[in-house]
Amino acid sequence: MPGGSIYVQQDEKFTGSSPQWWYEKFWREDAQNRRRSRAVKAAAGFVAGFALGLRFDLPYSALYGLLLAGLVAAGDWWLDWRSFRATAVWRGRRRGEAITGRLLRRSLGRRGYRVLDGRAIRDQASIDHLVIGPGGVWIVDNESWSPDTEIATYGGRLFFGEKYGTKVAKPLVETAAAFAELLTRETGVKVTITPLLAVHCGMMPRGGSLTVEGVTLLKPRLVARSIRQTATARLDETQIELLARTAARELQRV
Repeated sequence: MPGGSIYVQQDEKFTGSSPQWWYEKFWREDAQNRRRSRAVKAAAGFVAGFALGLRFDLPYSALYGLLLAGLVAAGDWWLDWRSFRATAVWRGRRRGEAITGRLLRRSLGRRGYRVLDGRAIRDQASIDHLVIGPGGVWIVDNESWSPDTEIATYGGRLFFGEKYGTKVAKPLVETAAAFAELLTRETGVKVTITPLLAVHCGMMPRGGSLTVEGVTLLKPRLVARSIRQTATARLDETQIELLARTAARELQRV
């Protein structure tokens, strides 16, 4: 649900009453239909490969048909697997913060960025990742919605399907401001923090990102690139080290 945590697994998720449970049930029950569809596509690939072999007078035309059929079947299986795996965080089978954290470190670690996971100001909202580097400071949270939830902006407002997304965006903006105020006060380095929301499941616009109500929502694979390409400040190594040490000391680990 918008505004809820994807990491606090509710009991009903495993009792047969949740959308996640029904999604997995229907996916398993539809396996036979997917196999039939794959067989039809592979047969079409065989016919196409065989016809090409005959058209260009290639030896062993049947072999080309079998090769193309295998490629078509493998490609169709991969697309099915990819679509199901894309729902893993929403289904509670994978941890979104682990996925995003790994992507951030792999892409930003060697470029002088520091990534701190699971931080909070005591008695205030927590965030999944705090990123400090040459281009500025960012907070990154992780969320996920059902595969058929359209995430879009209309009239400057964020929507998840037919529901307003303000209750998701506003707390993240406020948390960014609170983190920035604390770091600025404790270090003397003027800090502005940009809030990002990694969306692990849901129908994002073409391009995989949108910015609305003060927050940029984007696919996890795009987060590190967005940080690299969007400089909000110019921080040297000394300032980065000071901010990182202060954040590690002053922000509660969660």
